[in-house]
Order: sequence, then structure tokens, then C-alpha cells
Amino acid sequence: MGTGNCRGTVFLGSDGPYKVLLMAQRWVSPLCATRHRSVPAWDATTLLPSTSLLLKRREVAELERALQSQREALAARQERALRRAEKARAQAAEQDAEVLRLHQELTGLLRHRERLAQRLQSLHCFGEYLQAVLARTGQFQDVPAMLAHFGALAGARALLAQQVEARQEQLSQEQARLQRYQEEVSSELLRTSAELAQLRAQLEAARQDVIQEESHWAHIQSTATQKTLLLGQIKLAVLNLFQLATTRLKVPADAALEDTEAQLDTVLLCMQDLAAICAELHPGQPGLCPPHLPAATSHGGAKVNPSEE
Repeated sequence: MGTGNCRGTVFLGSDGPYKVLLMAQRWVSPLCATRHRSVPAWDATTLLPSTSLLLKRREVAELERALQSQREALAARQERALRRAEKARAQAAEQDAEVLRLHQELTGLLRHRERLAQRLQSLHCFGEYLQAVLARTGQFQDVPAMLAHFGALAGARALLAQQVEARQEQLSQEQARLQRYQEEVSSELLRTSAELAQLRAQLEAARQDVIQEESHWAHIQSTATQKTLLLGQIKLAVLNLFQLATTRLKVPADAALEDTEAQLDTVLLCMQDLAAICAELHPGQPGLCPPHLPAATSHGGAKVNPSEE
């Protein structure tokens, strides 16, 4: 590897010169000047070979650092240039896209304008018609006022139609509700009719039971009446026997008129006494034995003594 001074050209091996050193000479020169100022000049004849080699290596390292800094600076500058170019290309692409969009928009607007012109041409007859209507009515100042008036009328008509539709919908809902109510009422009537028929059947059965019970009650009342009459007759007969016995036998009649049992006891005692008397008077005659009558009750009836006849 051969080197020159700081202002010369350095060659490494057989690869040729570093052309970049020529371009970076203005950055290397101050470094070399500083190095020459800080390091005293040595005579090459007085330095040792190792020292000379060390100095050359130091010079080469310094040159390598300078070249590295130069390469980094060139790379950064190139990168910035590339970014600027890329940004310029992107801006140009955006401008081209914007121009294309504006051109397409302009084309669309022109087509829309043409369609509007055609439509305006087709509606020209309607404009003439509106002018004729305006002249015939004589109520409005211009066509927009007339259109505003008829637009308000159309809006009111649309509102009325909407209200009518809402009323129709409400009426449909009410009709559906009425139909459901009628169906429910019909079902309720059917159920009530079935219950009424069942109740009528139960009522008829109850009437039959009442008729039977009334007939039975009438029979009971008739039987009770008969029994009451019979009881009255018995009481009257017992009273007659009691009065007859007490009168004939002269027995004290201290039983009440309503106390039939006491009267009957008194009559039974009298019959027992009479039977006993007959048995004593005719002891051997059959049929004169005193009958086996029930014992007299203690209701106040007087026992007849045979010696008192």
C-alpha cells in the first residue's frame, strides 16, 4: 500500500486510485494541516522503520475516517435527494390524479348540463302552459307564486290523504278489535247458553224434587191432620170416660182437662177396681177375673176403694 502527502493521491495495492479522495480534498486538507501543526515534522532518515510504519498507518486511518465521513455525507445527501424526488413524484401523481378527477368531474358536469338543457327544452311547453294559466287566472303575480300556492294545496292534500290513511288504519284496527270482541262475546254467549241450559235442567230437576217434596209434605200434613183429629177424638173419648168414671164412681176429678195421661190413668184405676169388685162378688164365674191392665201412673189419679162403692 502506497500513500502520498495529504494533498496527493493515495493508492491501495493494484486496485487503482481512490477517486473519491480527489472530491474530498477540501475536507482532508484542513485535517492534514491540523495534523502537521500538532505533530512536529520528523525527518524520514532519522525515524525508525516501525515508527514510520506507525505514522503511515495513522495517516491511513485518518484518511479512512475522513473518507467514511465523506461517504456518509454523500449517502445522506443522496437519500435526501431521493426523498425529495419521491415526494415530487408523489405530488406529481396526486396532481395528475386530481387533474384526471377534475377532468372526469368536468365531463360529468357537462353531460349533466346537456341533460338539463334537454330537459329544459322538453319542459318549455309546460312553461308556456303555466304562463297561459297565469294569464287566465289573473290571481297571482308570477309563475313561482302560483306554483307556491298550488304546492301548498298539494301539501295540504297529501296531509289530508295521510290523515285519511291513518284513520283508515285506525278504523281497520278498531274493526279487527270489534271482530275479536264479537268472537269473544259469541264464545261467552255460547258458554253462557250451555250453562243456562244446564241450570234450566237443574231447575227442572229441582222443581220435580220440590213437587215430590211438596206432595210428600202434603201427605205428611194430611197424615198429621188425621193423626191430630184422631188424637183429639182419643182425648175427647178419654175425657168422656174420665168424667163418666169419676161421676159414677164418685172419684175426685182433680186431673186437668189437658192432662190426658192423668185422665187415662184414673180411668184405668177405676177399671181395675171394678174388675176386682166383680171378682169378689162372683168368685167362681169365669170372665169376671180382673184384667191384666197396666199399672196406674202417679199423675194425681185417685184409686177407688171397693168399700166406697
